[in-house]
Amino acid sequence: MHGSVLPKMILPLSFVAAWATLITLLSKFVHPLGINNILLTVTGFVVGLALSFRSSTAYERWADGRKYWSLLIQTSRNLARTIWINTSEREGELGKEDLLQKLTAMNLILAFAVALKHKLRFEPDIAYDDLAGLVGYLDTFAKDAHDRQRLQPQRKSLWKSTGEYLGVSFAESNPRKLIKRSKKPLGHLPLEILNHLSSYIDRCIANETLTISLHQAQAINGLAALNEVVTGTERVLDTPLPTAYSIAIAQIAWIYVMSLPFQLYNSLTWVTIPGSIVAAYIILGLATIGSEIENPFGHDVNDLPLDTYCRQIALELDIITATPAPRVEDFTVRDDNLVLYPLSTDGYNDWKDRSVAEIRAALRTKVVANSPSSALGSDESTVVGSMSSKQTV
Repeated sequence: MHGSVLPKMILPLSFVAAWATLITLLSKFVHPLGINNILLTVTGFVVGLALSFRSSTAYERWADGRKYWSLLIQTSRNLARTIWINTSEREGELGKEDLLQKLTAMNLILAFAVALKHKLRFEPDIAYDDLAGLVGYLDTFAKDAHDRQRLQPQRKSLWKSTGEYLGVSFAESNPRKLIKRSKKPLGHLPLEILNHLSSYIDRCIANETLTISLHQAQAINGLAALNEVVTGTERVLDTPLPTAYSIAIAQIAWIYVMSLPFQLYNSLTWVTIPGSIVAAYIILGLATIGSEIENPFGHDVNDLPLDTYCRQIALELDIITATPAPRVEDFTVRDDNLVLYPLSTDGYNDWKDRSVAEIRAALRTKVVANSPSSALGSDESTVVGSMSSKQTV
């Protein structure tokens, strides 16, 4: 049942079952109400088109949401690597300041993702546990509008939780109520975080810790990509299926379902009741799925796992900052750097003592050895290194 729309189908299916039972009883004991089932074919085609349109547009929005969050993860990696690896650190106390400022920028990248998650869920506060420590020190509109240190999620009553579980529309909370209740401007927290990141990049360029023009362009392009993510996700959130389409599709589906008992009775008699229920589950289920995934940024099971994405970004940023920028000599000039593995188990220093011609000859042999038709076994994979070592002796 996890992720299924069946709980939200309980009330509609109960109504369809009662309706089909009523029509069947009236047709059996009072007056025949069955009609020609040719309407099943005619109206079924229209219903199929309507449900196909509903499902395809909803899934397109869901897929667009995933695409923009994939872009956010990719851009976060690239921008973090540019800041951590390509931005140099000066000597002495200035170097310590550079390091702390780089860490601040890395935290702002994570803060951008977390702030965007809350904005897409209509949660304008900054006092959430995963956000307060990242942006609480920034001068933002959201901070001025809310003076709470920590925001605890509001507990739902049993009646409200049951209503939401069964898909009762009047039991569902208005997601925009926190925004509507605010008496001060809430600003745009992701955009404000981008402003701070942009200022950091400008400072790095000005103090010549980010001097290479290619790296400067990568950083600026990364900020532009983050802004594109904000715009794209807001487009997905604020452009639902037009109301006229939603109403028309719902009406078409219900008219078809309500007319089923009349068209099935002549052929199925008592089986009309379970037949109508099964058909209603298929038709109304597809319509419900379309409504379920139309907004992919919520808290439902079928929504995108935004919390998981944010934790992934946090972990990857921690991995990047766990070690300083590696020096090329530290990971290349090593005896255990098997530069021609698996052809040879000789290390970097062994091959350094040989001529360029020998290295290139070994590279050519490596192509032959790794070809699918080659019968070179693991026992013979070190033949080049062994022969070259003997020749050197």
